[in-house]
Amino acid sequence: MDTNRLQIMYEKKPSYEIVFEPSFDRLAEELTALDIADRKLCIITDSNVEKLYGEEVLGMLSACCRRAVLFSVPAGEENKNLDNVKKAYEFLIKEGFHRKDMLVALGGGVIGDMTGFIAATYLRGVDFVQVPTTLLAQADSSIGGKTGVDFDGYKNMVGAFKMPRLVYMNISTLKTLEERQFFSGFAEVMKYGLIKDETFYVWLLDKMYEICEKDTDVLSEMVQRSCAIKKQVVEKDPLEKGERALLNFGHTIGHAIEKARNFNLYHGECVALGAVAAAYISYKRGMLHMEEYYEIRDMFVPFNLPISVEDIVPEEITALTRSDKKAEAGHVKFVLLKKIGKAVIDTTVTEQEITDAVREIYFSEEDAHE
Repeated sequence: MDTNRLQIMYEKKPSYEIVFEPSFDRLAEELTALDIADRKLCIITDSNVEKLYGEEVLGMLSACCRRAVLFSVPAGEENKNLDNVKKAYEFLIKEGFHRKDMLVALGGGVIGDMTGFIAATYLRGVDFVQVPTTLLAQADSSIGGKTGVDFDGYKNMVGAFKMPRLVYMNISTLKTLEERQFFSGFAEVMKYGLIKDETFYVWLLDKMYEICEKDTDVLSEMVQRSCAIKKQVVEKDPLEKGERALLNFGHTIGHAIEKARNFNLYHGECVALGAVAAAYISYKRGMLHMEEYYEIRDMFVPFNLPISVEDIVPEEITALTRSDKKAEAGHVKFVLLKKIGKAVIDTTVTEQEITDAVREIYFSEEDAHE
């Protein structure tokens, strides 16, 4: 695979490049271009990724900077919290990290979000680089500068905007993902087709077999096309004042389900459920034809994503959406589909509509016995 690059350009914010590579071989070279020879680097990762790539990446980067160290947190969404941020601060202080030094986020969305938040707040801001190793992080969360941690079970409630200096994607890391995590990330990929690009949506369905088999060339094209769509959105709206909210399709109800289920469902699984619910509201409002709604719903199934959920109370999910951080003046900011490939932001969705949509995806014991 040839080296491919995307440039993220902002009017008032620093720009950065996204680099797509088949290995880590060029990582040291890319970071050297950021003038790291006299700087210390801290690689922040999790316990799973550390076993796979920690030693390799630490060795590569140690050779091209003043000093490189590694800080690891336990893997899992439940560890994306201020307690681990505090431990990272303590580690950086102990290791003598100054404002000119740099952090490297090596891992999935949890690590990318947490490292970005640490970079935004340690000494009022230090540089950081994203090295995403999961599909969710490569296709979505590593781009755009949104960082944060969960607080008391509320998703990304504490955060900041912090642009990375570079995003380095080693596509081959997707081969080491366990199946459930891989397909969880695919929910964000599907989102891009649904909200912005019908052609991409159709391509994803056409490439279903190759995606499920993790064909390297297809995965590379899929990630690059996802990033290109996100690039268009975040360049226009870097601080989520308007159009960028479209990227939250499926997330309002999805985040509520995540919290209600105590994070025992993966983020992408909850986004898929939220997307089905949002498509249902769109259908009920006459924006989608019935056939389009059922196609959207059913197309998550071949990618091992859920379209129904157990062990929730629909009214509780509705109540949780009111505490979503994207709510404005008491109104939930909802993303609906005008058609496949065209999303709109709506603040008029009622609690009854949300409850009805959650009931549509709710699978109860009574359903099992019918």
